[in-house]
Parts: sequence; C-alpha cells; structure tokens
Amino acid sequence: MPAERLTMRKIREVFRLKFDCDISNRQIAKSCNIARSTVAEYLFRFQQAAVSWPLANDIDDNQLEQLLYPKLPAVPADQRVVPDWSYIHQQLRHKSVTLMLLWQEYKEQFPQGYQYSQFCHLYRQWTHQIDPVMRQEHRAGEKLFVDYAGQTVPVYDLHANQMREAQIFVAVLGASNYTYAEATWSQALPDWIASHRRAFAFFTGVPQIVVPDNLKSGVNKACFYEPDINPTYLDMANYYDTVVIPTRVRKAKDKAKVEVAVQVVERWILARIRNRQFFSLRQLNETIAELLIKLNTTAFQKLPGCRKQMFEALDKPALKPLAVQPYAYAEWKIAAVNIDYHIEVDFHYYSVPYQLIGKKIDVRITENTIECFYKSKPVASHIRSYLKGRHTTLTEHMPKSHQQWAKWSPQRFINWAAKIGPHTAQLIEVILNSRKHPQQGFRSCMGILRLAKSYDDQRLEAACRRALIIGGTSYKSVASILKYNLDQKPLPGSTSAEVVINHKNIRGAHYYQ
Repeated sequence: MPAERLTMRKIREVFRLKFDCDISNRQIAKSCNIARSTVAEYLFRFQQAAVSWPLANDIDDNQLEQLLYPKLPAVPADQRVVPDWSYIHQQLRHKSVTLMLLWQEYKEQFPQGYQYSQFCHLYRQWTHQIDPVMRQEHRAGEKLFVDYAGQTVPVYDLHANQMREAQIFVAVLGASNYTYAEATWSQALPDWIASHRRAFAFFTGVPQIVVPDNLKSGVNKACFYEPDINPTYLDMANYYDTVVIPTRVRKAKDKAKVEVAVQVVERWILARIRNRQFFSLRQLNETIAELLIKLNTTAFQKLPGCRKQMFEALDKPALKPLAVQPYAYAEWKIAAVNIDYHIEVDFHYYSVPYQLIGKKIDVRITENTIECFYKSKPVASHIRSYLKGRHTTLTEHMPKSHQQWAKWSPQRFINWAAKIGPHTAQLIEVILNSRKHPQQGFRSCMGILRLAKSYDDQRLEAACRRALIIGGTSYKSVASILKYNLDQKPLPGSTSAEVVINHKNIRGAHYYQ
C-alpha cells in the first residue's frame, strides 16, 4: 500500500478515535503508534480546514489531503528575502535569543519570507560553511575556556642562571572568541590562580562559568559526573561570583573552543617568536601582549568583524563586574587539632578553641593570615607567623584549667628553680625543651618545684641531679627518688662533683628571655 494512502488512513483513524470514541490524545497516539504531537497536529489541521465530522462520503483521500495540507501560494523569488545569516548567528549568542524569535522578527519585516522550518534548514546549511568551533552557540558572557598550550617557550632566567621552559596559559571567551594568553614559570596552583586573576582583568569582567580542562591545579579528582574542584580554585571562583565547571572526561567537544584557541595562539604567537631569545618572563609577556592585539583585531575569514569587535558587542556588556580588589591568593589544607588545641601550618603552631581537640578543620592560608573553619564556620583567626617551632596562642582558646597558667612563662619556672640549685634549674629546662609546646611541661615543672615544701631544697637539688644522670626527667621520677631516699645514696658512675648535661634540646636560659 502506498505510504500516502497509509498516512491518510491513519489520519482518518485519529479523527474517528477522537470524535466517535472520545478518547485522549495520549490513548490515540498509543493506539495508532504515533507521537502525541502528531495527533495534536492532525486535529489542529482538522479545525483549520473547517470541515465537520463525520466526513462527507464523497471526500476521498486526495480531497482530504488538499483540505488538511493546502498548497501555499507561490511567492516570487525577488519577494522572498534571504536573511543575513551572519547577523542571525551573532544574535543567537545573546542571552534568551532563539531561532523562533529571530524568525518572527524576520517575518514581521518580510511577510512573504521563508516559513520557520525552511528558515531553520537554511540557517543550518549556512553554519556548515564556517568552522565547527565558531558555529557553536555560546551565549554572551557565559563561558570562559582556560587551558595551557602544549608548547612551551625557552627563557634564560638571569636570576637562576639557567634555561627554563615557560608555560603558556590561554583563555578564550565562548561567544566572541576574544583571546588572552600569558607565560608563567609553571602550571602549579599559585601560577594557575594568578593567570585567572590577570585574565579577568584583561577582559575587564568575569564570566558566568569558567571551563577548565581536568588540570590537577584546578581539579583534585577528575570524575565524569562530579569532579572535585581544588579548594583554592573554588575559593577564587566564590570571590569573583563565578562557577567552575570542568570539561567532562573523554568529551573532546567540551574543550573544542579552547583547543582551537590554543592552536591559534601557537600559530599566531609562538610560531612568530620561535627564533627570538628571551631573558625574562616579563620580556616574553610583553611580546605576547603585542601579538595578542594583532590576533584579536585581525578580521575573521568567514564571519564579519574580528574578535575585538565581537567582544565589544557581545561579551563585554554581559560580563559580571570585577571585584574592587583582586583575589588574594589563599591555599587550603585540612588540619587535625592536637591535644594541646593547636594546629600546625608550615611548622608554626596556632591555637583553636579547645573544644575542637581531635577534630579536623579547614585552614585558609594567605600571605598574612591564618583562618580556621569547622564545618564552614569560622572558629579562629591569626596573623601568620613564619617562625618555625613557635606558637601563637589566644587565651580564649584555652580551657579554664589552662588559663591560670597563662601568666606563667618558661623563664619564670627556670628562675624559680635556680633559687633551689643549678641542677634543679637544668632539669626544669630539659623538661620544657622536651615538650612540643613548653606549656605542656608547666604542670610537671610545678609539681617538681612544689616538692621543696615536703623536702628541703638540698634534697630536691640532689634528687634533680640524680634524675639528670639516669634520664628520669619527669615529676614521677623525682618524686620516686625522694620517696625512697635515693637522693642520699652515691651517684652511679660519678667521678666528679659536678654533672654537666650536653643535649641538643637544651637551648639555654637566654632562649626564653
């Protein structure tokens, strides 16, 4: 049976099921094995044809087809104006602009113009004449694609007195293809963040979305569905009120825009400087900046205008405004709170509220500050110190039982011990230096010095001398020596009246002054 006759029989069956059986469009679609939209179209054409049901007996399939699908009047070619497809392509990049809207505007201006289906068909044919990446419909101000070029540039570093390979960072806006590039010493996180900061300044605005490849500086763990964004990268995105959406793993089309931009930068810039010698990163970046101007002002081959003109017309008005101050680089780490309610950052120790002992907290590290967060809530803030092995402690972070010791200092304990005797002072100093934090030894030192209330200073001095020789540097050792009168017995292996202890942990009393 010819396809046309089969279609007309199906149309008649749709009408019968609708008007005789009074069933829903969904049921009709299921019965006739067609889409619901097709059922709706048949019924719409029935209403437009101004016919009634049941159909007259003398209406055959050909007449029904003419009623439902009347031929459009022929329009002379000179009255059917061909749209400006480059204008249509450019307008589609504006937010919320669709082909339907542009066709309606076209029909208002040219009533005898193409119908919507032919309009769309001709537009798609036209897009095949331009580069695949150029014809992607990226919205104005929506996406910034970022990546590093595979090619590097040799630079003779005068400071390091060696030849180094500079990395080339590339950023391109999706709608206008406006391109930025710069050289950095590495692809590490500090350079990665700094390049974004300078790119935003170059574009004088911030896009809605930043699209990186799954570079480890930006993505901790690549995942097809939920990539894990580096905390510092995420912090920067939050500061600029933008979103980071990495390309999907093994989806080349996601990063086609930046790959073409990288290729353009390599051909337009890196190829032109291949025979030049550079002696600083600044010199290289000045050269790249000059060539970027030429790249962005050179006319497109298959589209009107250039990258800069497209940027001024499309992306620039749609970008978000820059922050008043550029983002201050900050690294994040997860730190465990020690039993002394301190965390370690670059071998310096910072206090947090003692209630967090044993917890893991997030630490934001900038050049000048240390900020601590527990479950996204700020719990402590310190001025950053670069003194290794030292402590920064706030009194309010201590439990009340520790706050009473805050007025005490290591030097005060040493001075007190020196009044009893040199060996007592030496033992106290060893105890203070043997602890990771001197405050951890305060309780032990207090206990030893208070033994002088139960025993006289002479016995305590002798007990401390024995404790130093046998390595019993603790309150329990000294108390045991005194309890069992060991301080009154000859020292083991002693050949002189004085005992001198040389130990790497003994810094001397001057250390605490």
